[in-house]
Amino acid sequence: MDDLTDRQRKIFGIAVREYIRTARPIGSVAICRRYGLGVSSATIRNEFVALAEAGYLIQPHTSAGRVPTAKGYRFFVEQLMEEVELPLSEQLLIRHQFHQVTRDLDEWMKLAAAVLARVSQSASLIAAPQARQVRFRHAELISISELTGLMILVLQDSSVHQQMMVFTRPVFQEELSLLSNKLNALFANLNTDDMRAKMHTEPGAQPDTLEAEVTQRLFELTSAYETQSSREIYRDGLVHILRQPEFDEIERARQIVQVLEQNSALEAIFSQAELANGVQVIIGGEGRWDEIRDCTLILSGYGLPGEAKGVLGVLGPMRMPYRRAIPAVRYVAALMSDLVYRLYGE
Repeated sequence: MDDLTDRQRKIFGIAVREYIRTARPIGSVAICRRYGLGVSSATIRNEFVALAEAGYLIQPHTSAGRVPTAKGYRFFVEQLMEEVELPLSEQLLIRHQFHQVTRDLDEWMKLAAAVLARVSQSASLIAAPQARQVRFRHAELISISELTGLMILVLQDSSVHQQMMVFTRPVFQEELSLLSNKLNALFANLNTDDMRAKMHTEPGAQPDTLEAEVTQRLFELTSAYETQSSREIYRDGLVHILRQPEFDEIERARQIVQVLEQNSALEAIFSQAELANGVQVIIGGEGRWDEIRDCTLILSGYGLPGEAKGVLGVLGPMRMPYRRAIPAVRYVAALMSDLVYRLYGE
């Protein structure tokens, strides 16, 4: 990291904060008038030149002021921006909103996306947690006719799966309800491997029985969900990005929409974030992801190590309100980790 003098650090910090606030290049005269640094505009202009030579600022046009570079934003985030938390009033409001939602992972994902978008005024992205092994929570068997029924399977992450069944003999609701109760008691909180082991040691479940027929379908459903390669990504707040002047150009707006819509590109980035500790700030793609070269992506992993982990974050222009976005991502990630612990850790 290049060394800057105290005056250069102060001038550069002002330039970044002003540009984040106004989206307009800041000039030496404006800084001299507004901030009373005790130096002339010519001195500030000389410092601008030094900061530009160090790669922290650029001048978009000859007569314009200066704007930060990706390297400049990185220096600002790591060296000049003190670590802050969301105001307590906002933390309490967010926590209250989460407590209003039932214990349902899908609802928590939607709420987390909405909260992150609102607080950061950016687009939010949340990848649902991927469980190392899915666990059984509840099953319901419903009679449709004498020879057909509907299986409704609820897993520990609150996902719901339905499967039509055709029986080899007439079966009525009373028998299905008794079987549902037995399986719910037998398989409670077990993963697929443990369910199989438990079934093999349980007396009375012969291969030609209704119970064996139903449990085999349960195994198939849980195994299929466990091995699926993709996961749902929740999004919110695209309008916040499209309102920013950086994306007035149609081509830039189109590119950012494509990034948000393409799960494959996001998964490649998310896989890196899951390995990192804490909040990760990716500025201008950092030379790794050309798709977000005009953007900043702030990410954090969340979840329960060894059981289920996901990623959440916000995407916006490099001129992002970092002092709000970073603590917002950190705080919501902590709330989501608490939810995943409640789902998988108990």
